[in-house]
Amino acid sequence: MIKCINKLQSMLDCTRSIDFLAPLALRLYLVPIFWIAGTKKLGAFESTVDWFGNPDYGLGLPFPYLMAGAATWIEIIGAAALLVGFGIRWISIPLMATMAVAAITVHMQNGWLAIAEGSGFFASDRTAGAIDRLNVAKDIIREHGDYSWITENGSLVILNNGIEFASTYFLMLLVLFFIGAGKYLSLDFWIAKKFRG
Repeated sequence: MIKCINKLQSMLDCTRSIDFLAPLALRLYLVPIFWIAGTKKLGAFESTVDWFGNPDYGLGLPFPYLMAGAATWIEIIGAAALLVGFGIRWISIPLMATMAVAAITVHMQNGWLAIAEGSGFFASDRTAGAIDRLNVAKDIIREHGDYSWITENGSLVILNNGIEFASTYFLMLLVLFFIGAGKYLSLDFWIAKKFRG
């Protein structure tokens, strides 16, 4: 039994040589998410500022120009930093803050689910109603459109816009905050190596 445990431990120790792949995967997964979010805000910046500040149809946040600008540039600079692995622990902090603000101000009122489901532990009256609407939409498309063509690359869904995605990105960033950018394929590694050497 002890031999088996030692052998298993030895096999696990062998994976240490490629453990840089985990933080690299997290970084590369998050790059397009923040790049697209930031550049989309920048491309329609006046509308973004309006949405950040307007209490009737937006977030109603104070200092909307400052808040919109901060969110925009944190996401753009954060995406670039994640790509090259530079200052990962530092950039994770403001990126986590943007995810927390997004979860609380935009998504929390919609519950947990990002995509509406009719039943299950995280389903709500809101998501159950979304399924009814989805079924009506499918019937309309079947009757008046080419349902096979429309769903050829994936099923129709109704976005619930809950906190699921923001929470997931927050947790990924939290992991990066604690483990850093990873070895070999990050500027952080090479900078630290130079200064330690």
